[in-house]
Amino acid sequence: MAPRSPKVEAAARTLILLEELNRHRVASIQILHLATGLPKSTIVRLMKSLCAMGYAANDRRQGGYTVASRVKSLSNGFHGDPLVVEAARPWALSFTSQHQWPLAIGVLDHTSVVVRFSTIADSPVSPFHGTINMHLSLLRRALGRAYLAFCPIEERLMLLDLLSRSTDDEDQLIGDRAQTLSMLRSIRKQGYAERDRAVDPRSSGTIAIPIMSGDKVLATVGMTYFMSAIDRRELLKTFLPSLKTLAENISRSAAVLK
Repeated sequence: MAPRSPKVEAAARTLILLEELNRHRVASIQILHLATGLPKSTIVRLMKSLCAMGYAANDRRQGGYTVASRVKSLSNGFHGDPLVVEAARPWALSFTSQHQWPLAIGVLDHTSVVVRFSTIADSPVSPFHGTINMHLSLLRRALGRAYLAFCPIEERLMLLDLLSRSTDDEDQLIGDRAQTLSMLRSIRKQGYAERDRAVDPRSSGTIAIPIMSGDKVLATVGMTYFMSAIDRRELLKTFLPSLKTLAENISRSAAVLK
């Protein structure tokens, strides 16, 4: 592969920095340095450019940088969300308005689930700042597990074959293939998936279920919460039924949009 030109390298660094900044309410130079590995001098120079162009702002009162409103213009030309995401929006917003906790809607993207809609901005108690376009493991994350457990068996086995070739730590099988399949059967039997407790952040949990159309998984929906705030009994008694009703409503709305 031919080496990238200095201009390409500069553009790549700027995008990496902007993506990382978008994950924080406020980020200092030190935080951005640790997350991206970019030299602090480079970060200072790029942040000055992003601020000058209106994509970021230097909030001295909070001791760091934040994204600015012009960032929204970067997504103006993207129209790739499937209909199920459009169908999910009003239902997800209504859920968070009622229950306060944030929801995420994920769709399959190769060998992971990618978050295409989130109500984090509408939740006063979200454990995360932003998850849009975040790729989540099919084997370790709740949204991914919900997809892998409930998709048709042929698709499940194909995805497991693809995952077996991955070098990502979160894509490694749970024990061996038989143990992984047993875990997925347990998820189908109980009707919901949860994030692997060995995966950070351990202070929060996510419970997720599929949004179905027949035997096909259109997407998955998950609620994230602080584990110190909700005990397991309340989670399963109060929030799981609400999530199932939500998924059914989204499925019906998606069918109408076709």
